[in-house]
Amino acid sequence: MEVLKKSDFYFDLPQELIAQDPLLDRSSSRLLKLDKRSGAVSHHHFRDITGFLRKGDCLVLNDTKVIPARLLGVREDTGGAVEVLLLKRRENDQWETLVKPGRKARAGMRLVFGDGLLKATVLDVLEEGNRLIQFEYDGIFEEVLDRLGEMPLPPYITHKLEDKSRYQTVYARYEGSAAAPTAGLHFTKELLWQLEQMGVDIVYVTLHVGLGTFRPVKTDNILEHHMHSEFYQVSQEAADRINAAKERGDRILAVGTTSCRTLESAADGNGVIHAGCDNTQIFIYPGYRFRMIDGLITNFHLPESTLIMLVSALAGREHVLSAYEEAIRERYRFFSFGDAMFIC
Repeated sequence: MEVLKKSDFYFDLPQELIAQDPLLDRSSSRLLKLDKRSGAVSHHHFRDITGFLRKGDCLVLNDTKVIPARLLGVREDTGGAVEVLLLKRRENDQWETLVKPGRKARAGMRLVFGDGLLKATVLDVLEEGNRLIQFEYDGIFEEVLDRLGEMPLPPYITHKLEDKSRYQTVYARYEGSAAAPTAGLHFTKELLWQLEQMGVDIVYVTLHVGLGTFRPVKTDNILEHHMHSEFYQVSQEAADRINAAKERGDRILAVGTTSCRTLESAADGNGVIHAGCDNTQIFIYPGYRFRMIDGLITNFHLPESTLIMLVSALAGREHVLSAYEEAIRERYRFFSFGDAMFIC
Protein backbone atom coordinates (compact mmCIF):
# COMPACT_ATOMS: atom_id res chain seq x y z
CA MET A 1 0.00 0.00 0.00
CA GLU A 2 1.18 3.50 -0.87
CA VAL A 3 2.61 5.47 2.06
CA LEU A 4 0.54 8.60 2.54
CA LYS A 5 2.53 11.72 3.30
CA LYS A 6 1.37 14.80 5.14
CA SER A 7 2.23 16.86 2.04
CA ASP A 8 -0.32 14.84 0.03
CA PHE A 9 -3.01 16.84 1.85
CA TYR A 10 -1.52 20.30 1.36
CA PHE A 11 -3.34 23.13 -0.41
CA ASP A 12 -2.57 26.83 -0.56
CA LEU A 13 -5.14 28.86 1.38
CA PRO A 14 -5.20 32.67 1.20
CA GLN A 15 -5.19 34.08 4.73
CA GLU A 16 -8.17 36.34 4.04
CA LEU A 17 -10.45 33.31 3.50
CA ILE A 18 -10.13 32.26 7.15
CA ALA A 19 -13.47 33.34 8.68
CA GLN A 20 -12.95 35.50 11.76
CA ASP A 21 -16.58 36.09 12.74
CA PRO A 22 -19.79 34.06 12.61
CA LEU A 23 -22.51 35.19 10.18
CA LEU A 24 -25.56 36.92 11.64
CA ASP A 25 -27.85 34.20 10.26
CA ARG A 26 -26.34 30.75 10.86
CA SER A 27 -28.11 29.07 7.92
CA SER A 28 -27.09 31.75 5.38
CA SER A 29 -23.55 30.35 5.10
CA ARG A 30 -22.63 28.83 1.77
CA LEU A 31 -22.80 25.11 1.05
CA LEU A 32 -20.67 23.22 -1.45
CA LYS A 33 -22.20 19.86 -2.40
CA LEU A 34 -19.67 17.20 -3.39
CA ASP A 35 -20.60 13.92 -5.05
CA LYS A 36 -18.20 11.45 -3.43
CA ARG A 37 -18.31 9.10 -6.42
CA SER A 38 -17.92 11.47 -9.37
CA GLY A 39 -16.28 14.46 -7.66
CA ALA A 40 -18.94 16.79 -9.14
CA VAL A 41 -19.57 19.96 -7.13
CA SER A 42 -22.44 22.45 -6.96
CA HIS A 43 -22.88 25.68 -5.00
CA HIS A 44 -25.73 26.52 -2.63
CA HIS A 45 -26.61 28.08 0.73
CA PHE A 46 -26.81 26.01 3.88
CA ARG A 47 -30.57 26.38 4.21
CA ASP A 48 -30.80 24.52 0.85
CA ILE A 49 -29.84 21.34 2.77
CA THR A 50 -33.60 20.64 2.96
CA GLY A 51 -33.49 19.90 -0.77
CA PHE A 52 -30.73 17.30 -0.39
CA LEU A 53 -32.11 15.34 2.58
CA ARG A 54 -35.06 13.00 2.30
CA LYS A 55 -37.58 11.15 4.43
CA GLY A 56 -35.92 8.28 6.31
CA ASP A 57 -32.44 9.84 6.38
CA CYS A 58 -30.82 9.52 9.80
CA LEU A 59 -29.04 12.80 10.60
CA VAL A 60 -26.60 12.37 13.50
CA LEU A 61 -25.50 15.46 15.46
CA ASN A 62 -23.04 15.94 18.33
CA ASP A 63 -24.80 17.61 21.29
CA THR A 64 -21.66 18.42 23.27
CA LYS A 65 -21.49 21.87 24.87
CA VAL A 66 -18.36 24.02 24.87
CA ILE A 67 -17.29 25.23 28.28
CA PRO A 68 -15.71 28.72 28.63
CA ALA A 69 -12.42 26.92 29.20
CA ARG A 70 -9.98 29.83 28.81
CA LEU A 71 -9.05 31.44 32.11
CA LEU A 72 -6.88 34.56 32.36
CA GLY A 73 -5.21 35.11 35.72
CA VAL A 74 -1.97 35.90 37.53
CA ARG A 75 0.70 34.09 39.50
CA GLU A 76 0.14 34.63 43.21
CA ASP A 77 3.86 35.18 43.93
CA THR A 78 4.87 37.57 41.12
CA GLY A 79 1.60 38.88 39.69
CA GLY A 80 2.76 37.74 36.23
CA ALA A 81 0.02 37.09 33.68
CA VAL A 82 -0.98 33.47 33.07
CA GLU A 83 -3.46 31.72 30.79
CA VAL A 84 -5.03 28.35 31.62
CA LEU A 85 -7.00 26.17 29.17
CA LEU A 86 -9.14 23.47 30.74
CA LEU A 87 -8.71 20.21 28.84
CA LYS A 88 -10.07 17.33 30.89
CA ARG A 89 -11.95 17.14 34.18
CA ARG A 90 -10.60 14.79 36.84
CA GLU A 91 -12.03 14.12 40.31
CA ASN A 92 -12.23 16.55 43.28
CA ASP A 93 -11.94 19.82 41.29
CA GLN A 94 -8.76 18.70 39.56
CA TRP A 95 -8.32 19.45 35.86
CA GLU A 96 -5.81 18.55 33.19
CA THR A 97 -4.86 21.89 31.65
CA LEU A 98 -2.59 23.73 29.26
CA VAL A 99 -0.78 26.62 30.96
CA LYS A 100 0.91 29.57 29.22
CA PRO A 101 3.68 30.43 29.81
CA GLY A 102 4.26 26.76 30.57
CA ARG A 103 7.98 26.75 31.29
CA LYS A 104 7.55 28.37 34.71
CA ALA A 105 4.38 26.46 35.67
CA ARG A 106 6.02 24.05 38.11
CA ALA A 107 4.36 21.94 40.82
CA GLY A 108 3.37 24.10 43.78
CA MET A 109 2.81 27.30 41.79
CA ARG A 110 -0.30 29.23 42.92
CA LEU A 111 -2.64 31.01 40.49
CA VAL A 112 -5.38 33.58 41.06
CA PHE A 113 -8.34 34.40 38.76
CA GLY A 114 -11.00 37.11 39.02
CA ASP A 115 -9.52 38.90 42.06
CA GLY A 116 -9.56 35.67 44.05
CA LEU A 117 -12.98 34.30 43.03
CA LEU A 118 -11.05 31.29 41.77
CA LYS A 119 -7.66 30.05 42.92
CA ALA A 120 -5.54 27.12 41.79
CA THR A 121 -2.41 25.13 42.56
CA VAL A 122 -0.28 23.33 39.97
CA LEU A 123 -0.01 19.72 41.24
CA ASP A 124 1.99 17.98 38.54
CA VAL A 125 3.53 18.22 35.07
CA LEU A 126 1.94 15.59 32.81
CA GLU A 127 2.99 14.08 29.49
CA GLU A 128 3.04 16.45 26.51
CA GLY A 129 3.60 19.33 28.97
CA ASN A 130 0.02 19.53 30.28
CA ARG A 131 -0.45 20.54 33.94
CA LEU A 132 -2.67 18.94 36.57
CA ILE A 133 -4.30 21.75 38.54
CA GLN A 134 -6.38 21.81 41.75
CA PHE A 135 -9.02 24.56 41.87
CA GLU A 136 -10.45 26.29 44.97
CA TYR A 137 -13.63 28.42 44.99
CA ASP A 138 -16.90 29.10 46.84
CA GLY A 139 -20.19 28.01 45.32
CA ILE A 140 -20.65 26.07 42.06
CA PHE A 141 -17.66 25.64 39.73
CA GLU A 142 -19.74 25.94 36.53
CA GLU A 143 -21.16 29.30 37.68
CA VAL A 144 -17.69 30.62 38.59
CA LEU A 145 -16.36 29.43 35.22
CA ASP A 146 -19.25 31.01 33.34
CA ARG A 147 -18.44 34.31 35.03
CA LEU A 148 -14.67 34.27 34.55
CA GLY A 149 -13.99 32.00 31.57
CA GLU A 150 -13.79 32.86 27.88
CA MET A 151 -14.57 30.64 24.91
CA PRO A 152 -11.35 28.87 23.82
CA LEU A 153 -11.43 29.93 20.17
CA PRO A 154 -9.05 28.18 17.74
CA PRO A 155 -5.62 29.83 17.29
CA TYR A 156 -6.44 31.03 13.76
CA ILE A 157 -9.35 33.20 15.01
CA THR A 158 -7.94 36.52 16.19
CA HIS A 159 -11.17 38.53 16.59
CA LYS A 160 -12.82 38.66 20.01
CA LEU A 161 -16.17 36.81 20.17
CA GLU A 162 -18.80 39.22 21.53
CA ASP A 163 -21.55 36.62 22.01
CA LYS A 164 -20.47 33.31 23.62
CA SER A 165 -23.53 31.51 22.24
CA ARG A 166 -22.23 31.88 18.66
CA TYR A 167 -19.50 29.31 19.36
CA GLN A 168 -22.20 26.90 20.51
CA THR A 169 -24.67 24.84 18.48
CA VAL A 170 -28.37 25.57 19.09
CA TYR A 171 -28.75 21.99 20.37
CA ALA A 172 -25.69 21.92 22.68
CA ARG A 173 -26.58 19.98 25.82
CA TYR A 174 -23.77 18.18 27.65
CA GLU A 175 -20.84 20.32 28.88
CA GLY A 176 -17.32 19.10 28.27
CA SER A 177 -15.84 20.40 25.01
CA ALA A 178 -12.83 22.67 24.64
CA ALA A 179 -13.86 23.38 21.02
CA ALA A 180 -17.18 23.47 19.15
CA PRO A 181 -18.38 20.77 16.75
CA THR A 182 -18.41 23.48 14.10
CA ALA A 183 -20.38 21.78 11.30
CA GLY A 184 -23.38 22.02 13.60
CA LEU A 185 -23.09 25.81 13.93
CA HIS A 186 -24.98 26.23 10.62
CA PHE A 187 -28.21 24.73 11.96
CA THR A 188 -31.01 26.88 13.38
CA LYS A 189 -33.91 25.53 15.44
CA GLU A 190 -36.23 26.39 12.53
CA LEU A 191 -34.10 24.40 10.07
CA LEU A 192 -34.04 21.36 12.37
CA TRP A 193 -37.82 21.59 12.78
CA GLN A 194 -38.22 21.76 8.99
CA LEU A 195 -36.12 18.61 8.57
CA GLU A 196 -38.15 16.75 11.20
CA GLN A 197 -41.37 17.72 9.41
CA MET A 198 -39.88 16.22 6.23
CA GLY A 199 -39.40 12.89 8.01
CA VAL A 200 -35.65 13.13 8.61
CA ASP A 201 -34.75 11.26 11.82
CA ILE A 202 -32.55 13.55 13.93
CA VAL A 203 -30.41 11.65 16.41
CA TYR A 204 -27.92 12.98 18.97
CA VAL A 205 -24.65 11.46 20.15
CA THR A 206 -21.99 13.12 22.33
CA LEU A 207 -18.26 13.56 21.75
CA HIS A 208 -16.36 16.08 23.85
CA VAL A 209 -14.00 17.84 21.45
CA GLY A 210 -10.47 18.31 22.79
CA LEU A 211 -7.90 20.90 21.75
CA GLY A 212 -5.98 18.01 20.19
CA THR A 213 -8.26 18.49 17.21
CA PHE A 214 -6.08 21.54 16.35
CA ARG A 215 -2.79 19.72 16.91
CA PRO A 216 -0.85 19.69 13.62
CA VAL A 217 0.44 16.51 12.05
CA LYS A 218 4.20 16.75 12.51
CA THR A 219 5.34 13.44 10.99
CA ASP A 220 5.75 13.22 7.23
CA ASN A 221 4.45 9.63 7.22
CA ILE A 222 0.90 10.18 8.52
CA LEU A 223 0.79 6.67 10.06
CA GLU A 224 3.35 7.85 12.62
CA HIS A 225 1.02 10.60 13.87
CA HIS A 226 -0.13 10.18 17.48
CA MET A 227 -3.91 10.72 17.47
CA HIS A 228 -5.48 12.53 20.43
CA SER A 229 -8.09 10.81 22.61
CA GLU A 230 -11.67 12.08 23.06
CA PHE A 231 -14.59 10.87 25.19
CA TYR A 232 -17.82 9.84 23.46
CA GLN A 233 -21.20 8.50 24.49
CA VAL A 234 -24.01 6.84 22.53
CA SER A 235 -27.35 6.27 24.29
CA GLN A 236 -29.38 3.09 23.78
CA GLU A 237 -32.14 5.13 22.11
CA ALA A 238 -29.66 6.71 19.65
CA ALA A 239 -28.12 3.29 18.87
CA ASP A 240 -31.56 1.74 18.25
CA ARG A 241 -32.64 4.53 15.89
CA ILE A 242 -29.37 4.50 13.94
CA ASN A 243 -29.44 0.70 13.61
CA ALA A 244 -33.09 0.81 12.51
CA ALA A 245 -32.23 3.30 9.74
CA LYS A 246 -29.34 1.08 8.63
CA GLU A 247 -31.63 -1.96 8.49
CA ARG A 248 -34.19 -0.02 6.43
CA GLY A 249 -31.45 0.85 3.96
CA ASP A 250 -31.74 4.58 4.69
CA ARG A 251 -28.72 6.89 4.75
CA ILE A 252 -26.72 7.62 7.90
CA LEU A 253 -25.48 11.21 7.61
CA ALA A 254 -23.02 12.59 10.16
CA VAL A 255 -22.99 16.28 11.01
CA GLY A 256 -19.32 17.00 11.55
CA THR A 257 -16.17 14.94 11.85
CA THR A 258 -16.88 14.49 15.59
CA SER A 259 -20.21 12.74 14.93
CA CYS A 260 -18.46 10.69 12.24
CA ARG A 261 -15.67 9.62 14.64
CA THR A 262 -18.27 8.71 17.27
CA LEU A 263 -20.28 6.54 14.88
CA GLU A 264 -17.24 4.82 13.43
CA SER A 265 -15.83 4.17 16.93
CA ALA A 266 -19.10 2.78 18.34
CA ALA A 267 -19.78 0.50 15.33
CA ASP A 268 -18.66 -3.10 15.07
CA GLY A 269 -17.34 -4.83 11.95
CA ASN A 270 -20.89 -5.66 10.84
CA GLY A 271 -21.98 -2.03 10.83
CA VAL A 272 -24.00 -2.23 14.04
CA ILE A 273 -23.81 0.64 16.56
CA HIS A 274 -23.48 -0.28 20.24
CA ALA A 275 -24.63 1.98 23.08
CA GLY A 276 -22.08 2.99 25.70
CA CYS A 277 -19.25 5.38 26.39
CA ASP A 278 -15.52 5.17 25.78
CA ASN A 279 -12.48 7.16 24.70
CA THR A 280 -11.60 7.07 21.03
CA GLN A 281 -8.33 7.65 19.23
CA ILE A 282 -9.71 6.63 15.84
CA PHE A 283 -7.68 8.02 12.94
CA ILE A 284 -9.54 7.98 9.63
CA TYR A 285 -7.53 8.49 6.44
CA PRO A 286 -7.76 7.24 2.81
CA GLY A 287 -8.01 3.47 2.69
CA TYR A 288 -10.35 3.38 5.71
CA ARG A 289 -13.57 1.39 5.15
CA PHE A 290 -16.53 3.20 6.69
CA ARG A 291 -18.75 1.01 8.84
CA MET A 292 -21.63 3.42 9.37
CA ILE A 293 -21.79 6.72 7.55
CA ASP A 294 -23.02 7.31 4.01
CA GLY A 295 -22.54 11.07 3.95
CA LEU A 296 -21.07 13.96 5.91
CA ILE A 297 -21.88 17.61 6.53
CA THR A 298 -18.64 19.36 7.45
CA ASN A 299 -16.72 22.64 7.31
CA PHE A 300 -13.56 23.34 5.29
CA HIS A 301 -10.49 22.13 7.16
CA LEU A 302 -6.84 23.09 7.61
CA PRO A 303 -4.24 21.92 5.08
CA GLU A 304 -2.41 18.74 6.17
CA SER A 305 -4.80 18.20 9.13
CA THR A 306 -6.28 14.89 10.31
CA LEU A 307 -9.71 16.32 9.42
CA ILE A 308 -8.95 16.82 5.71
CA MET A 309 -7.56 13.27 5.80
CA LEU A 310 -10.91 12.05 7.17
CA VAL A 311 -12.98 13.74 4.45
CA SER A 312 -10.51 12.44 1.86
CA ALA A 313 -11.18 8.91 3.14
CA LEU A 314 -14.88 9.41 2.39
CA ALA A 315 -14.73 11.19 -0.98
CA GLY A 316 -11.24 10.48 -2.30
CA ARG A 317 -8.21 12.76 -1.92
CA GLU A 318 -8.30 14.02 -5.53
CA HIS A 319 -12.02 14.85 -5.35
CA VAL A 320 -11.60 16.68 -2.03
CA LEU A 321 -8.56 18.72 -3.08
CA SER A 322 -10.27 19.62 -6.36
CA ALA A 323 -13.40 20.73 -4.45
CA TYR A 324 -11.22 22.81 -2.10
CA GLU A 325 -9.57 24.51 -5.10
CA GLU A 326 -13.03 25.34 -6.42
CA ALA A 327 -14.07 26.69 -2.99
CA ILE A 328 -10.99 28.94 -2.90
CA ARG A 329 -11.74 30.23 -6.42
CA GLU A 330 -15.33 30.94 -5.33
CA ARG A 331 -14.09 32.71 -2.17
CA TYR A 332 -15.72 30.38 0.35
CA ARG A 333 -15.01 31.08 4.03
CA PHE A 334 -12.83 28.49 5.78
CA PHE A 335 -12.54 26.79 9.20
CA SER A 336 -14.67 27.11 12.36
CA PHE A 337 -16.84 30.13 11.45
CA GLY A 338 -16.67 29.37 7.74
CA ASP A 339 -18.92 27.76 5.13
CA ALA A 340 -20.01 24.13 4.85
CA MET A 341 -19.70 21.14 2.58
CA PHE A 342 -22.13 18.25 2.07
CA ILE A 343 -20.43 15.06 0.90
CA CYS A 344 -22.80 12.31 -0.23
